[in-house]
Amino acid sequence: MADGLTIGQAAAYVGVTIKTVRHYHRLGLVAEPERDGSGYRRYGSVDLLRLVQVRTLAGAGVPLAEIGELLDAGPERFAASLDDVRRRLTEQIEDLTARRDTLHRLAHGDRALLPDRACAVLEGLAGLGFGADYVATQREALVLARALVPELFDSFLTQLEGWLDDPGWIELTKRGWEAMSWDPDDPRIDALASELADRLLAERERLAMADGFRNRSDTASRYGLVNHHREERSPSLVRLNTLVEANLRAAGIDVPRQ
Repeated sequence: MADGLTIGQAAAYVGVTIKTVRHYHRLGLVAEPERDGSGYRRYGSVDLLRLVQVRTLAGAGVPLAEIGELLDAGPERFAASLDDVRRRLTEQIEDLTARRDTLHRLAHGDRALLPDRACAVLEGLAGLGFGADYVATQREALVLARALVPELFDSFLTQLEGWLDDPGWIELTKRGWEAMSWDPDDPRIDALASELADRLLAERERLAMADGFRNRSDTASRYGLVNHHREERSPSLVRLNTLVEANLRAAGIDVPRQ
């Protein structure tokens, strides 16, 4: 076309909007053509080539602030810059993939916050007849444990997995949950606390705390937030846990004091 293209025609040919072309002009990425005798800017083939180059690089993820320097660089600099852009895009893809996977896990409940091992434990508890309220409380405690006491999380899961195969422990745990409805002075609480402590002491090697956790300045606070989660709902549970911890300390176990 002898007289060149209008800005609207140039934008349409290149596949962008007029607003985008003007934005490229403002950023200095594409020089504005001279106006013709009628006062219109006319775009020739060189202008369209530059528009295509800018649009292509922008579409590939190159920041607009870098495109001008990139187009004006020599072949080696151009290739190196593209490699850098490729690396950054790969990092963005990995980040977006991780976010997508998190959303997928959120859509599947526990798996957004807990590893598959922990989810399997929760499913096992439900399969053993523990009520939804108990399983929900254990879910919350596991989430807290993973965040607050990560040094102990794997060993705690191993302990829970072992308990799932121990009918005696399952029966004790269910009685402990039933104790929520007992009077705090019920003598059964003392007996149950002794039984629970004895069961724990039978595998006392699992009660040892990792040095990295035991040496924290806030160990007691972190431990209390996990081990005493939601016990405030029941004075009898407070007493039961207090007695179990006292029995463990009496046996030489270093249980953090709040």
